[in-house]
Amino acid sequence: MLSIDHIFQALESPKKIFITTHQKPDADAIGSSLGLYHYLKQKGHQPTVVVPNELPDFLHWMPGVDTVLNFESEPKTCMGVLKEAELIFCLDFNHLSRVKLLEAPLRNAVQPLILIDHHLQPEAEVFYAGTSDPEKSSTCEMIYDFILQVGDQELINDDIARCLYTGAMTDTGSFRFPATNANVHEMIAFFKKRGLQHSRIHEDVYDSWTENRMRFIGYAMHQKMEVSANGKLAIIALSEEEIRPFNLLAGDTEGLVNMPLGINTVKVSVLLTQKNGLIKLSFRSKGQIDVSSFSREYFNGGGHFNAAGGSSEESMEVTLKKLKSLITNIIP
Repeated sequence: MLSIDHIFQALESPKKIFITTHQKPDADAIGSSLGLYHYLKQKGHQPTVVVPNELPDFLHWMPGVDTVLNFESEPKTCMGVLKEAELIFCLDFNHLSRVKLLEAPLRNAVQPLILIDHHLQPEAEVFYAGTSDPEKSSTCEMIYDFILQVGDQELINDDIARCLYTGAMTDTGSFRFPATNANVHEMIAFFKKRGLQHSRIHEDVYDSWTENRMRFIGYAMHQKMEVSANGKLAIIALSEEEIRPFNLLAGDTEGLVNMPLGINTVKVSVLLTQKNGLIKLSFRSKGQIDVSSFSREYFNGGGHFNAAGGSSEESMEVTLKKLKSLITNIIP
């Protein structure tokens, strides 16, 4: 994979550009995709954002979200856009397997694939050019860096700022995680000096719950959270049968795995959710506990040092037994 500056010349003339991100896109995925979309539009390009499946309900306010295409629900339209594209930007994922239904079309694409991502161990050989930096707080921060590297900081308008702020805010836990370094605060200061109204974004993301979601979170924390390992490990396991009565919307489980870390003794939190027989595992940790390597070794996953995901095709009972037998080995 060549460095990202190898595409600068290609962006000097208008092009049709395909932008995509990972399955079950979160705020960083959508924020970086739409932030790049608004930037490229100003440069005279014709960008289109295509996501593998539906967006979380709490992100439907974002500027430009009405232009986003859903591959799962409109594959023919999306394939037409992909066929006509001259460049393909892949944002916020390190391996093509993370785009699920879009994986085969991207592997078969003849156009250059460009990576901008902050996860560990990228599948570098499939990308023509790009940048991968796990030290970065978010892919949104990397899109900001990209715009500055090109020398186009004056093109950062309110739409771009709102999109990039949203992803940086959520991926840093509202700017409290260790990856929130001075560069992140300098980016936010740049946005604020250009008029960004940040409080409305916090309200749109964090104060927009449905009653069903609130009741679901209460149920999960009160009835399903299991704390063990001398108070250092919290596990929440939710079967399809337990989730179904709450009629959850896309994104309604977002943030649940972080909540047990609010307990002063808990060092590792794991959330297991079941859908269509597949179990998704989300891992979070404090300090020097590497959940990324753990999820990659035992649950076909990966991610960041303190935040990772994985999956299991076993039953909930078997998956829980395996998880509990292994995870205490990484907790000091």
